Amino acid sequence: MSTQTTTENTTRAGSATAVDLKLEVVVLPVSDVERAKAFYGSLGWRLDGDFAAGEDWRLVQMTPPGSPCSVMFGKGFTSAAPGSVQGTFLVVDDIDAARAELAAHGVDVSDAFHFQGDLLNARGEGRAAGHDPKGRSYFSFASFNDPDGNGWLLQQVTSRFPGRGLSSDVATLTALLRETEERHGGYEPTAPKHHWSEWYGPYIVARERGKAPDDAAADAARNVERSLARVTV
Repeated sequence: MSTQTTTENTTRAGSATAVDLKLEVVVLPVSDVERAKAFYGSLGWRLDGDFAAGEDWRLVQMTPPGSPCSVMFGKGFTSAAPGSVQGTFLVVDDIDAARAELAAHGVDVSDAFHFQGDLLNARGEGRAAGHDPKGRSYFSFASFNDPDGNGWLLQQVTSRFPGRGLSSDVATLTALLRETEERHGGYEPTAPKHHWSEWYGPYIVARERGKAPDDAAADAARNVERSLARVTV
């Protein structure tokens, strides 16, 4: 989540690239590789790789459950001070369940809190106790540190702001599929004969990338037209 709290659609800057730039890895500076590996492993994070070259270089990659982005830590590949990474977000759909699971693994996790005045501070300043009083998505948090002091923020996201993409939880995907079905139902009566997947696929991808329903429907229609053009050539 950005520090914006508006529900308006985000727009791509005119000079920005149209090529996907997918955040893949966050680097965590740690002082003890084995300790960090054991800590994150105890939380159920998947071990993707553990590579070493001599005594002075090592790299461990691990991935939180359900996350498309991983973390890397090790020895000899970052000059950042151990514990200096603060305010990295871990999105959850139930802050209390996430807290309970961390506590069950011996993690010193904070109580749920929100930020005063609808502001967000990755350093944790301006906290107020308890869930967001209005029960809004994005505004309830908890925090914990790894053994080096790298700080994590759990953020409860139950629905996405327009333009921020969509989460992969069952409820959100179910709603997206229902929306796709309804939109396709409006398109199909006047559309050329096509397979539903030619429309569903681009519509879902466009919505996951933050496009509004009308724009996603236009993308899907163009994909049908391209598919038919390839068949008739």
